[in-house]
Amino acid sequence: MNGQMGRPDVVADAQAIFRAAVRGAQADVLLTQTPWTTWAPRPVDRYRRVVVVGMGKAAMVMAGMVEQLLGARIGEGAVVVPHGYPQTPPAHCSVPRRIEVLEAGHPVPDEGSVRAARRMLALAEECEEADLLLVLISGGGSALCTDFEPPVTLADAQLTFRLLLESGADIYQMNTVRKHLSRIGGGRLARAAAPADVLALVISDVVGDDLSVIASGPTVPDPTTFAEAIAVLRHYELWHRVPASVRVRLEAGVTDPSLETPKPADPRFARVVTRLIGTNRRALEAAADEARQRGYSVRIVTDRLTGEAREVAPRLVTALQAVREDRPVCLLWGGETTVTVRGQGRGGRNQELALAAALAMDGWDAQAVLLSGGTDGRDGPTDAAGAWATPETVTRARACGKDPQAYLANNDAYTFFEALDQLLFTGPTHTNVMDVQVGLRR
Repeated sequence: MNGQMGRPDVVADAQAIFRAAVRGAQADVLLTQTPWTTWAPRPVDRYRRVVVVGMGKAAMVMAGMVEQLLGARIGEGAVVVPHGYPQTPPAHCSVPRRIEVLEAGHPVPDEGSVRAARRMLALAEECEEADLLLVLISGGGSALCTDFEPPVTLADAQLTFRLLLESGADIYQMNTVRKHLSRIGGGRLARAAAPADVLALVISDVVGDDLSVIASGPTVPDPTTFAEAIAVLRHYELWHRVPASVRVRLEAGVTDPSLETPKPADPRFARVVTRLIGTNRRALEAAADEARQRGYSVRIVTDRLTGEAREVAPRLVTALQAVREDRPVCLLWGGETTVTVRGQGRGGRNQELALAAALAMDGWDAQAVLLSGGTDGRDGPTDAAGAWATPETVTRARACGKDPQAYLANNDAYTFFEALDQLLFTGPTHTNVMDVQVGLRR
């Protein structure tokens, strides 16, 4: 149901445009549109064997596509995805048979994350010079595939991850800290595979597509330092809230250069190729194609949308209101906003953005919608991908006795939109290229 009495068309269009964005960023589409087998340091058929490892929300589907093409050339492999993903494969994708599929926690790591990281590192270390380590990387890898340097324990890391997620820190800042606690991030997976060749295929879930940030950059040099990780924790007033073991590890890294993550000059990266195959821009272009087919004049505004979700939303609404065209209009944004959690409610950045947009749209006499959704199908710790707002949303809420401002103050957008039947549900999409916002006006 679309939840908008009398104006179903614009909401249905927004949902269809969002789903087209997701489809355009799914692994089977991306891998068939790129000549990835030509990117390895040597032709694939010249390797003794190909060992496959992968981490992230797209890893299982990527592995299935790789298996279809390489078949018996794959000697061994394992990938890790969030819990429940193996039970929800997309109908249009094959599931790997030769490559093992593991499950782990996200966005906070669990025992499965540690087992996965140890398995990946073991497979990498077993590679010989005649082998190719094929690494499949997508969003979520930082939590799904991680083990920790002593004295940091899993419980210590879990608390640190949660504090960072609630602090308002962006993904660059969070992964600066994560990489300096990890045994696999910050280029350490590629270092473990030496002297084998490494080819990493990456689907980006970070603004700017920085390969050193996506899944904490397991196959690329790390430009960040222990000192910068400490600075992030201090900036967000977390330094004295994280466990003592985390402080000990980071301080040790400042005083002992041998603990630092591998840097760009490290010769072991000479046999490593890391290539981007999927981005938020690709998703936006697919969304734009769908919108044009539905009769909209389309403009992709940006694929680098950032900022506090509740502060970004009014700017998107203003941009949609400001467009002057006689035909239906579609504005598209992509990126990743943040939420500083101060309340006790449920929600994610997309739902919070939609709630703030509803307040900004209140009283606007237009047939319009602003939809915000995560391309992975999950917005924060909820089962919804996001939500949408129209000029009638606030009026409908107040008629039901709900104060939208109070829900926003409590970070409780999920409960608000659940009551109005305006949550966006897709289920796991097996990809992740951040978020997409669809603004339509007829």
